[in-house]
Amino acid sequence: MALTKAIIFDFIGTLTDVKNYSLENSKVKLHKAIAEAGFSVSLESFLEAYSQAHEKYRVIRYQKLVEVTNAVWISEALNTLGFKTSPEDTRIKVAVNVFFEDYVNSFELRQCAKKMLSKVCGDYKLGLISNFTYAPVIYAGLRKLDINKFFNAILVSEAVGWRKPHTKIFEEAIRRLGVTAEETVYVGDSPLEDIKGAKAVGMRTVFVPSQFYSLENLTESQQKPDLIVKDICTLCKEIQNFLK
Repeated sequence: MALTKAIIFDFIGTLTDVKNYSLENSKVKLHKAIAEAGFSVSLESFLEAYSQAHEKYRVIRYQKLVEVTNAVWISEALNTLGFKTSPEDTRIKVAVNVFFEDYVNSFELRQCAKKMLSKVCGDYKLGLISNFTYAPVIYAGLRKLDINKFFNAILVSEAVGWRKPHTKIFEEAIRRLGVTAEETVYVGDSPLEDIKGAKAVGMRTVFVPSQFYSLENLTESQQKPDLIVKDICTLCKEIQNFLK
């Protein structure tokens, strides 16, 4: 077995919890920002068009594992309502930032997460891979939680173009870290996106249950991680022995 040189983490769910977040409130704020930008459309009409466009691209994202950013389906929703926009429209980009404000503020580090990162950052290269439709949200979240300083490479699916579990995003991570898959351990909470994806490229894997995925979900997925821990605090205690 190759000597471990790097650890790659998932972000949302694995290192951070999402607390007291309302998607519906964010959608209302998105509509308000769209209206203030000069797009005269009712909340009901906008949300209906938005939901249809979102669903269309959600299918593409999950089936083809290519990432599509929010501005694409917001623009498409507005175009179906009679406007002429593109995803590059500055007004839409401003609205996307408004949409995600509450989400960034909802991030809370899981107990022992910073302690664990501090424990391993000196001895191993650290990477982070996050599936997210708008990369600035992840960068802002890492700064807010004061853990961006720990990572040698940060990959967000929107910036890379591919979503976990596609092998390309994992391969790009190890390329940036300058290691091989065999020298890398991956830590995540999603049985399919994280464990299946990392195993497919040859990494050892650690499963951590979260508010999004349970041990029951792992069993149902039939994925077999190399280590299962009950929480981040347990991982903090066990990780050095696992990496030897």
